[in-house]
Amino acid sequence: MREEEKKRTSPNTKFQAFFRKRWVFPAIYLMSAAVILTAVLWYQNISNNVAENLNAPEQGENAINDQEAVEVNATKENFTIPALDPDSVNVVKKFYDPNASTEEQEAALVFYNNSYRMNKGIDIAREDQKEFDVVASLSGTVTKAKNDPILGYVVEIDHDNDLVTVYQSLADTNVQAGDKVEQNELIGTAGKNLFNEEDGIHVHFEIRQNGTAVNPLTYMDKPVTSIEEAAKEDEMRKEAPKQEIEAPKEEIEAPKEETEAPKKDVEAPKEDAKPDEESKEDSPKSDKDGKTEKGDSEGSEQSDKPEASNSINS
Repeated sequence: MREEEKKRTSPNTKFQAFFRKRWVFPAIYLMSAAVILTAVLWYQNISNNVAENLNAPEQGENAINDQEAVEVNATKENFTIPALDPDSVNVVKKFYDPNASTEEQEAALVFYNNSYRMNKGIDIAREDQKEFDVVASLSGTVTKAKNDPILGYVVEIDHDNDLVTVYQSLADTNVQAGDKVEQNELIGTAGKNLFNEEDGIHVHFEIRQNGTAVNPLTYMDKPVTSIEEAAKEDEMRKEAPKQEIEAPKEEIEAPKEETEAPKKDVEAPKEDAKPDEESKEDSPKSDKDGKTEKGDSEGSEQSDKPEASNSINS
């Protein structure tokens, strides 16, 4: 009976002895942790892929639509008079145009500090010389808003593509650098300044493309793209005369070959004269007169000289 009991209890004792070893439980713990960690990472990876697929635009349609929306909005805006009520104001001093008449150029000069200066924009004012609200001509970002002792409050707005609008002679302003403004949004009030006291209460408005002031009246009620197209046309006109000037150089060099050709014609008669000289040199030798060789040689030398002169005269 004892032997049978020992046989029945032997497997249990071996199993218990296995678990009594010190490394068994740590090994089981580590394996369980590895399995759990692997499952968590696998689940997170699957969830991230699903989220990316849901948020990703299908075939780039959303990205294309966003870009087109920005471009369409930009082209819809036209340059406008920077006044809340444009019908109540007038242009009292125009942009100085070098191609304008003498009278128009004189009217576009600003007298300051005992000297005349060219007006780089347009000055807008009311007939009754009252203050009026000044608004943004285009949507953009304010890059400058400060009080200048000579120009008054100055506001500059950037519209991308190196396009900037400038507003001077403001009595006050309610925008700061870094503000986003929409078209026709209020930016200040027209006032006076020391630079152009003659115009009284007014706002000085400029449009600058690539840092160069252009005539604002040329682009009023026109899209922003019109000023970019005009800039490209000016560059093409400046490059065109250079190509026209370089082209005639080849035409001037061409006649050189024609002047060299007659030189060959002048040298040609020299070759014709050689056979005559040889025939005349042989003729004295064929004479049967009883002359010595020395006389023959002298006669031949003498006879050569007149022959050469005859050939030249001929």
